Parts: sequence; C-alpha cells; structure tokens
Amino acid sequence: MNKAFVRDPDPTVDRCPQCGAAGQPVGAVLLDEFVRPEARNQLGEEANFCPSATCPVAYFDAFDRKVETGQLTRGVYPKDPDAPICACFSFTCAEIDKDLAEGVATRTRAQLERARSSSVRCSQAAANGASCVAAVQSYFMQHRGGR
Repeated sequence: MNKAFVRDPDPTVDRCPQCGAAGQPVGAVLLDEFVRPEARNQLGEEANFCPSATCPVAYFDAFDRKVETGQLTRGVYPKDPDAPICACFSFTCAEIDKDLAEGVATRTRAQLERARSSSVRCSQAAANGASCVAAVQSYFMQHRGGR
C-alpha cells in the first residue's frame, strides 16, 4: 500500500481520570514544589497537570493516580482563580480585571513583556511548567466583552 494513504498514529495524550482534559506533562521538580509531602508519594517522577479550572484533580499519572487541589502546597491558577495567573511575577487576574474596568491594557501589556523577558522561570514556578502568556491573553480576551 502506498504510504501516502496510511495515516500516522496520533501521539498519545494522557487524559485526566476525573474530567478527561488533556494533561500537561510535568516532572519531579514541579511535583516536589507543589504537592504536599504526605501526598507526593502518590505520584512517580513524571505526571500531568490537569488544566481544567473546575476539576478537583491537580496532577495525575499514567496509572490514574491523582493528587487533588487540597493536597497542594498553595493555590494554583486556574484551579484557584485568586492564585497568580503568572507565578513568576505574581500577576493576578484581578490586575487584568482592573485594566478591563479602566478600558486599557497597560498592566496586561506590561505583564506580557515581562513574561517574554529573560527573567522568567516558568519551568520552576508555574504549576504546569508553562509560560503564562497564553493564559493571560486568553483571560483578557474572554473577559473583554463582558465589560
């Protein structure tokens, strides 16, 4: 058979055992930082972060073992809407809301510039190990119409 008509298999994505959201892979450094010591042994060296704001599961692994938000050392965005949306610079959704209320994007633009600077440490500071840029932009755009 001609390979042009053979579809390559989709890469496997680990999905949250609670809500089915696609997990975001994280390593031991983040798990050690965010999971309380008494719950840390529930997961191996690698796991996934569940990005669903409404799901109680924070981290899970390929064996469907999970750590819930109450087992974390602190609140994390988007699980806790009051937690910083940017862990590197402690930037919160409340600051974006202020921009929206004032009809400006001053704080939000400044945050996006900081988030693209060399002083970021997302891989160690964010619960999912990822940059906040997409989350900040998404939050701003989703809430912009409601103001």
